[in-house]
Amino acid sequence: MAVWLAITVGGLYGCAFYMLMRRSITKTLIGLILLSNAANLLIFVAAGLTEAQPALIPADSYLPEPGTADPLAQALILTAIVIGFGVLAFAMALIYRAHEVLHVDDFDALKDADE
Repeated sequence: MAVWLAITVGGLYGCAFYMLMRRSITKTLIGLILLSNAANLLIFVAAGLTEAQPALIPADSYLPEPGTADPLAQALILTAIVIGFGVLAFAMALIYRAHEVLHVDDFDALKDADE
């Protein structure tokens, strides 16, 4: 199963980089969304896939039992989701404002707006 998820991560990164290199600002935003999802899935796959019990440490032990889920990867993914949502909301606000003022959705047209 990890092989299929690794292929999916590679496909998401490929699609994200392709969309980021487009001239349309909206397609660049979609590429940014795909890039953040690919990064989250990469962290998830790198942590290892196990159907494990929660990482609770018993009262008489200092370490969790073998076969528990890795809570660090889950915390990193949760943090990345929150940060990614903030970046996407900011990018959407910038794109909306650029479209409202300049009426363009093309990076080349934005270069001409400076003149």
